[in-house]
Amino acid sequence: MKLRNLTLITALGLAALCLALSGGSAAALRPQRPAPSASSPAGPPAEDNLAKSGFDRFYNLDYERAIRDFETDLKAHPDDPFAFNHLLTARLFHELYGMGVLDTGYYSNNSFIGQPHRKPDPKEQEQIKELINRALKLEDDRLEHESNDVQTLYARGVTRGLRATYTALVERSWFAALRSALGARRDHQHVLELDPSYTDAKMVVGIHNYVVGSLPWGVKMAVAVVGIGGNKKKGIQYLYDVANCSTCQASSDARIVLALFLRREGRYSEALEAIRSLARSYPRNVLLALEEPNILRAMGNNQEAEAGYRKIFQEGREGRFNGHYEIAAYSLGELLRAHKNYQAAADSYNLVDTVRQPDPEVQQRANLAAGEMYDLMKKRDLALKKYQTVIAEDSGSQPADLARKHIKEAYRTD
Repeated sequence: MKLRNLTLITALGLAALCLALSGGSAAALRPQRPAPSASSPAGPPAEDNLAKSGFDRFYNLDYERAIRDFETDLKAHPDDPFAFNHLLTARLFHELYGMGVLDTGYYSNNSFIGQPHRKPDPKEQEQIKELINRALKLEDDRLEHESNDVQTLYARGVTRGLRATYTALVERSWFAALRSALGARRDHQHVLELDPSYTDAKMVVGIHNYVVGSLPWGVKMAVAVVGIGGNKKKGIQYLYDVANCSTCQASSDARIVLALFLRREGRYSEALEAIRSLARSYPRNVLLALEEPNILRAMGNNQEAEAGYRKIFQEGREGRFNGHYEIAAYSLGELLRAHKNYQAAADSYNLVDTVRQPDPEVQQRANLAAGEMYDLMKKRDLALKKYQTVIAEDSGSQPADLARKHIKEAYRTD
């Protein structure tokens, strides 16, 4: 879906989401060991083995072990802003994943801003905010003594990007997030002014250019008055520059964001190419695997999409993936439902219940959807059982409200 009606608030949310999907940009957060010489390649400092291990686990959704790696790394390098950002990234993403906001299926159109998600863990929130504050203090202190320190400017831009992601997607405070997001862009734009060959810094700048460039003309002119400019074509080109850079540490991040932007733009073949390369690099990441059938479905290749969802679900059962592979069963149900294959859709939704410890939100939505399918097939007794299950799972949720409505009156499509 193209961004023809993108509002400013939705744009802020999309920018925060993209910073989230990219880790703000996570792969570019490399430890500053040692400081680069004048002859070394431009870009974030090279990582050590512990950071490599942490990021491999991070991108394969093994957040708990990634956090342990980064905690050990930070203890060894307590004055390294990159090490702070590593741990901050892993903790923030662990929380976002637990809240259910990293599935890009929610963001294929502009309705995601109002979608409710699970509440964050207050203790995790405090830890995340503490890491943000400690990282920013370290970076600000360094920049006070050397304002053109490229590596520290880059690190602060990353911290600010992560703060924007946290503020928008966890606290749902969009305009506070905007201030942090603009700070991230200014820092990385300054990096590029000081060193145009620092390609990793194009990541955040590219995201902002695309999102602001996608605003309606009137909104775009209004935000330009306060110095917020953007160009959609330039944004995508910047992301391609990073994605195609063999020495850039943010290359994977750029491909993640490109896949989302290109999908929204209807450039499906390019989006598929980006997501397939990522899935090969991180084979245990179920969210990346799911993107391929999601894109195929958007293209209208429904048979290939159906086969893809079934394959992911089966491979999940066999232990291939980290993460909630039952999303594949729910997505398959949605595909079959769209084509009015109600019995097959119900069967697919019911597969979610066969998974050990499924995501509670996915399970509840699947049970609600199965009940709706039974109503459409005039199997009222089965529908009522499903609706009662939905209410029992979480009586205060939006699916529970719908279930109570369907108990009073059978669901129908008109």
